[in-house]
Amino acid sequence: MTPSLSLPQRRALRALSFAYFVQATGSLAVSGSLVPIAREWAISESQSAWLLALFGITFALAAPLSQVLFGHLPRRKLVLYGAATFGGGAFLFSLAPDYGVLAASRIVMGLGASLMGPVLVGLGAELVHEKERGSAIAKVLFGLSLASMLGIPLAAWLADAWGPRALFGAVGAVSLLVALNIRLTVPETGAGARIRLSTIGDVLTNTKLLSAFLVVFFIAAGVFATYAFIAPVVRDSFHGTAHDVSVALAVLGVAGIVGNLAVARAARHFSAERLLVAGIGLLMVDMLLMLAAPPHLSLLFAAFTVWAFATDILWPTQQRRVVEVAGPWRGIALALTSAFMFCGIGFGSAVAAWVYPRFGYGGLLGLSVLLLALALASLAVSERAKRREQEKCAAPCSATRILS
Repeated sequence: MTPSLSLPQRRALRALSFAYFVQATGSLAVSGSLVPIAREWAISESQSAWLLALFGITFALAAPLSQVLFGHLPRRKLVLYGAATFGGGAFLFSLAPDYGVLAASRIVMGLGASLMGPVLVGLGAELVHEKERGSAIAKVLFGLSLASMLGIPLAAWLADAWGPRALFGAVGAVSLLVALNIRLTVPETGAGARIRLSTIGDVLTNTKLLSAFLVVFFIAAGVFATYAFIAPVVRDSFHGTAHDVSVALAVLGVAGIVGNLAVARAARHFSAERLLVAGIGLLMVDMLLMLAAPPHLSLLFAAFTVWAFATDILWPTQQRRVVEVAGPWRGIALALTSAFMFCGIGFGSAVAAWVYPRFGYGGLLGLSVLLLALALASLAVSERAKRREQEKCAAPCSATRILS
């Protein structure tokens, strides 16, 4: 049987998937490397966590603006520029003499990610026929799943074994290899579509969509309010080692793959709203049980299994819901979804950097539960706004049918 995708198409999709893997690993590597980073630059772990927040906030602000300023350029070119900028920021991190340069390097990495992150999936979809686009998108997004399962745990191990300078030097080198691989294997697909700033304003002033984006924001903030401090929590509250941190991250990654497979099946039978409520509720219950459980690593790993299963239900489902409610604004809505997600990562990490030194592990879990409750509240607001829009449409539509 002839494969549905040609060999050049499969090579191109693998290159884009690898780009996603490198971007996700380099973006979130700080979360598993707080202790080595703090040790290398003689800073606090809270200051290390701010490096994760800086990246998230930069991405959140730059991603929609990059679509306004550069959205008309070919997507392949944006990915190449983004990978080179991201790699340059990683090299700057590895050579940083002080905290100020560290912070600047994370801003540069955020700018690079904002150029390539929002267009990788779209570029993959453009490379194939319409009937193959679902498969192509899944292949590109596999890089994200692989980053959580392999990339981030490996980054935590490298940072402890070789040091964070070597880790980010490696991220920089691999990012340049990503750019070269894409240049050699991914063909040009033509110019992109220019997005007006006024269009972004229209989307953000729509109650249904703004509250949908806030669901994404509060989920990301709730997850990373605890995730960002996994390394110090494992060390301080569970008396674990650097190896235990890598194991914890690997547990999250492997269990997340299972959650991703489960949501693919569940999506055929349940609405996005029901899956979001179920996923958020499961995660909140898991965090409350973590708060009440005795400090044993085996119990923590078991809780992380549930955590990862719940979050990997939430990540694709929130994107599915945005697509369903965005209507004609689907393209810019997806870019804004990424922006709100990384802004949530930055916000959750920043607040956690203040909470952890004062209230410890319990404070992080309490903060996460509060933020997830706000995600549920935002979902309720978005659902009410969606029903009001449907009711407004129903009356004129009924009148039209009667007149006809």
